Amino acid sequence: MDITQLILDDHSEQRRLFALIEQIPPSETEALEAVWKQLRAFLDTHALAEERFFYPELLKLGRGADGESPVDETKDAIKDHNEIRDAAEKVQKERTGTPEWFKAVAAANHANSDHMAEEERQGLTDFRRNADLKLRDELGLRFLEFRYKHVDGVEPVDRDVDQYVRENS
Repeated sequence: MDITQLILDDHSEQRRLFALIEQIPPSETEALEAVWKQLRAFLDTHALAEERFFYPELLKLGRGADGESPVDETKDAIKDHNEIRDAAEKVQKERTGTPEWFKAVAAANHANSDHMAEEERQGLTDFRRNADLKLRDELGLRFLEFRYKHVDGVEPVDRDVDQYVRENS
């Protein structure tokens, strides 16, 4: 139950859910709402699980990857999480199935895709290199438990990036 693999698995599911939305006709608003509701809950819960279990340990054990320090990796990730939450909130403000709604979904997908690519290249690589498998498995269990206890979502709350790093270093 390596947390880095669980995070990668979540990323695949997020990509799949965004792709499903792209395939549903705009007139099928109930289907769009159902998939978006699941995706929004998933995005919020995934981000909070990372913030609770992954990034505090990356700050302690990371050495940096792809030219970024663990502090920079973490700051960037928390900033990205805020941007994803904000983009997802904009989707909520549009009428489902309208061009504006699809544009807001695309913006959320873009913010999320950028974050996942950076995280996969930096934070996850750094953590696999510097955290032993026993710790990654212990964190994975906590991450998984949290995600499944909150399948209906969590309160989306933006974090102060610098405060987060201070509190978790």
